[in-house]
Amino acid sequence: MQRSWCFYCRLLVVLGVFLALVQERECSQEVMHNLSKGFAEVLEDCKKQENVGDHIMQDFYNFWHEEYSLVNREMGCIILCMAGKLDLLDGDTMHHGNAHEFAKKHGADDALAKQLVGLVHECEQASASVEERCARALETTKCFRGKIHGLKWAPSMRVVMEEVMADM
Repeated sequence: MQRSWCFYCRLLVVLGVFLALVQERECSQEVMHNLSKGFAEVLEDCKKQENVGDHIMQDFYNFWHEEYSLVNREMGCIILCMAGKLDLLDGDTMHHGNAHEFAKKHGADDALAKQLVGLVHECEQASASVEERCARALETTKCFRGKIHGLKWAPSMRVVMEEVMADM
């Protein structure tokens, strides 16, 4: 009897940890979904401002597909434009305070917002040697996307884009 009680206690602890991890992952995916939507709201303006064609929409539609290669330099220019319009830049790098607040505004708690800002910062540092600003932004973006996939936080971009298109 004593032994089975211990077994059930351990089982409950393991189940509790598992559920907490699943909930954290789903919560993080939802935050990434909301952040993607927030970015996409200024996409059309930036597409016009940067004078890029509709082909850029294909890159955004496939953005969170891990197997999709982001190679279009214009994507980096659009990312910089969108981040600028959302007041997330300090020069050509992320403004940590504004990015933290942007993440919180889109559903992240303080710890998750800090983690996301940290991921972007790591990717900026890893891409710092790329001289051209749009190419550097593209490399930073690819790095960040890879880290989000590694954490299993990537949202369904199809759903994000469908929601954005419905709002237009």
